[in-house]
Amino acid sequence: MAPLPSPLLADQFAPRFEFGRTDHVVVDADPTSAFQAVHDLDLTDLHGFLVTAAVRLRELPETWRERNRRTPRQRTRLTINDLAAGSDWVLLGEQPGQEIVFGAIGKVWQPIVKWVPVEEARDFMDFAEPGYAKVVCSLSVLPYGQRRSLVSAEMRVVLTDPHAWLSFRRYWRISTPFIGVISRAVLRTVKHSAEAGSLR
Repeated sequence: MAPLPSPLLADQFAPRFEFGRTDHVVVDADPTSAFQAVHDLDLTDLHGFLVTAAVRLRELPETWRERNRRTPRQRTRLTINDLAAGSDWVLLGEQPGQEIVFGAIGKVWQPIVKWVPVEEARDFMDFAEPGYAKVVCSLSVLPYGQRRSLVSAEMRVVLTDPHAWLSFRRYWRISTPFIGVISRAVLRTVKHSAEAGSLR
């Protein structure tokens, strides 16, 4: 009998959520290589006009945007760990070789987002002030057959009160296409990196 899969780490932070999206890609590389590609993911490698515009406007920290006004030769890498260390996002946890989870709390529907400073995973879990969205993002890797991997990108959103739910619902309808573009770009980049690495 095959072993049961490990529980998702994302379930600890958003076991129940009001909005969400999940995308998957099959990678021609073993899970170790695929997860290494997730861990090393450089968000500045997400190409395309929509990806660049959406990420720069809504997700990346101001310090990164300032640094990247330099010439292309001075471009700075931006991994998930860098994102958590230099912005309002926090690294919530990691299951080595399987899943990495990060999140943020804010009024994301506002033109200028009001973020809540979060230093630790426990602060994220305990936060319950009305009027906010708690956004949990997960990148996970599972074996897919004998030699391949299934990489998943998931976003879960928990709203702290009904008013926030109404505000976020309007925002979600508009932003969903852009979120999908970013999610699929992340998976394409991970797939390319993992498969290239497995050929070395």
